[in-house]
Amino acid sequence: MYTPHTYPVALVMMLTSMLCWGSWANMQKIDKAWRFELFYWDYMWGILACALLFGLTMGRTNPAAPVSFFHNLGSASTRSLVEAFAGGMIFNLGNLLLVAAISVAGMAVAFPLGAGLALVIGAVLDYAISPKGNPVLLFGGILLVSAAIAANAMAYRGLSKGAKAEAKGIILSLLCGVVIGLFYPFVAKALTGENHLGPYTVYFVFALGALASNFPLNYAFMRWPVSGSRLSVKDYFQGGLAVHVWGVLGGLIWGTGTVCSFVAAYTPMVGPATSFSLGEGNTMISAVWGVFVWREFHGAGIGVRRLLALMFALFVLGLVSISLAPVFG
Repeated sequence: MYTPHTYPVALVMMLTSMLCWGSWANMQKIDKAWRFELFYWDYMWGILACALLFGLTMGRTNPAAPVSFFHNLGSASTRSLVEAFAGGMIFNLGNLLLVAAISVAGMAVAFPLGAGLALVIGAVLDYAISPKGNPVLLFGGILLVSAAIAANAMAYRGLSKGAKAEAKGIILSLLCGVVIGLFYPFVAKALTGENHLGPYTVYFVFALGALASNFPLNYAFMRWPVSGSRLSVKDYFQGGLAVHVWGVLGGLIWGTGTVCSFVAAYTPMVGPATSFSLGEGNTMISAVWGVFVWREFHGAGIGVRRLLALMFALFVLGLVSISLAPVFG
């Protein structure tokens, strides 16, 4: 299987992860009439297709090797398989809360609050499992990102005209952050220990866990939606080809970023805490999309614009600090 042998290559993979994780949700916003609950079914098929695509190519560069995709999957311990599967289930709940938050509050709010909080929780837990990288640079960067989250929340409060919509968007985003922050430590554990999974097999089992949990969880969101009327399975099959393609593409984009993150986390010089933390810079990427492309803060006053500028500056400084942590570890 392919793994990077130098830090610059691993850094490129982590930056790819950040870009993909911060961009996939644009596919959800292309057709505003297609509800996120329906979009999410196709998104899950894209995630699973991505797992197979990378597993059968980059995960089998030498099919006869013990670490190749099928050999590694067959020899993995039950513990690693359960941890990867559980990680996928936990992620799926958090990500459903994220897309619900996007539908209520927009990308410029849901990502910085949700993914930013996930960064803080996940990085601390990942570092406890595998303490790699300079802790001052790593946690200093996390502190800067946390300040950026606060600036974004203040900007949203300054923009929002309806307290009820504001509260719902923030609550969904924060719940999403707590849950997503808990999934990566399961992946980190599955990548270590005797008969552990490799990065490509861990993503495949992870995707199966996410798909299995999606049937009860997404169906619950369809029947008890955060906004709008109830949906049925019949509604999904009434969508045209285009809306289904956008959902699958969203899953492929997210899956590509996740494979890059898991491979970088598996690299000894990086570790899961740094890989997850840098990938969660997706908060800045998504905020760029939300502010400059989708115009979610259109008409904001000078005070709100200053807070947004401060948010971007803090994010950049935080991400630079996190990316340097393995270099000076």
